[in-house]
Amino acid sequence: MLRDGDDLERRIEKLGRINAALIERLDHYDKTRGSAWSLFQAALALEKEVAARNRDLERALADLSQKNHELAAARMAAEEANRSKTRFLRAASHDLLQPLSAARLFLSTLSTLQLGGAEADLVKRLGNAFESVEELIRAVLDISRLDSQRIEFNRKPVNLNALFDRLRGEFEAPAAARGLRLRFVRSSLAVDSDPVFLRRIAQNLVSNAIKYTETGSVLVGARRCGARAWLEVHDTGIGIPAEDREQIFAEFHRLEHDRRGEPGMGLGLSIVKRACVKLDHPIALDSEPGRGSVFRIGLEIVARNALPRRSSAPPPADRDRLRGKHALIVEDNAAMRHGYAVILRDSWGMRTQVVEGTAAARDAATRPGQPPDLILADYHLRGSDTGLRTITLLRKLSGTEIPAIVVTAHRTASVVRSCARHGVRVLEKPIRPEDLRDALLRLVGEQR
Repeated sequence: MLRDGDDLERRIEKLGRINAALIERLDHYDKTRGSAWSLFQAALALEKEVAARNRDLERALADLSQKNHELAAARMAAEEANRSKTRFLRAASHDLLQPLSAARLFLSTLSTLQLGGAEADLVKRLGNAFESVEELIRAVLDISRLDSQRIEFNRKPVNLNALFDRLRGEFEAPAAARGLRLRFVRSSLAVDSDPVFLRRIAQNLVSNAIKYTETGSVLVGARRCGARAWLEVHDTGIGIPAEDREQIFAEFHRLEHDRRGEPGMGLGLSIVKRACVKLDHPIALDSEPGRGSVFRIGLEIVARNALPRRSSAPPPADRDRLRGKHALIVEDNAAMRHGYAVILRDSWGMRTQVVEGTAAARDAATRPGQPPDLILADYHLRGSDTGLRTITLLRKLSGTEIPAIVVTAHRTASVVRSCARHGVRVLEKPIRPEDLRDALLRLVGEQR
């Protein structure tokens, strides 16, 4: 019996241990179930929050997409407006430049006549007025062209000494008229740039230097620094205060302390800045009020050329070199045709023949006689006709490479490349009589 009692106690004790373990497991299960339930409830709340945030994000993305669409439409409208403005300026400037260029040719012819004092003064004043209008049109065209996203540059080596020679011929007389000494330091360097825009940059800098210098001199040269040459324009003018050194590159900005009240539109330095940015030419300025200014343009050196020796023999007279030469003028504008004919014939003693386009030139070429000594053609003729087409046709019919010049109001890189492939020189409107004469003399010199 005792043994059975002991066994029963052991069994009861074992059952107690099992019961305690079961209770402990049940407690743990209850605790675990409560934790899982809490996590489940938190997950549901988080899912709702994520769904709400997703809806907010979708609405924000939809709003952003609409804003982007509106911005894209506004940008396209602005770009189209800018293109329309550029097309309008190009067309309007071409129509304006035609009569202005013709008037300049007529005035140049008048200036060679023996006029009285009053008449000569009137011709000079008219010439100055036309020059101011041409300067404004040229500046507007330059700014429009530089602001265009499709601008192409005709980069190639530019001989600085040749550039300085052209600037000397252009600005010596205006500087002398103000009692200023204009000096150029000869350079043997060639730099990488667009020759037309580099000349325009230098023209604006030299013109500004002369305009804002009361006494003293203007010095132009190039300083070599490693692989770069700095084209420098020094003057002894009124100088520029530190607070104005950024604003002077803005359109229509002129210095308030300009005591001479010089005429101008305030566009020259804006063109310089735009062109330098587009061509990747760094620009620097040092100035002190009352003591002058120095503008510097950084240019990559591509070659070093030997300086040509200065000839002591006087050049032959311009009139004699052009006299008797037969020039064919291809121009669809009646005023320009007459202007070219008058100045070439009456001022420079040339024989002239004028036609309106390629068809008329073809008819003239079929007549008996020698081909012209040179061709002067406007690039844009009626319809799709071009002066370059006329030149290539006449060369083919004559079997000779007749020297030729193309004149254009829209000097684009594509026009320059096309003319270069055919060995044709390019002049830009508004054409200056002296530039036209120099170009004709170069053609005659090459023929010789």
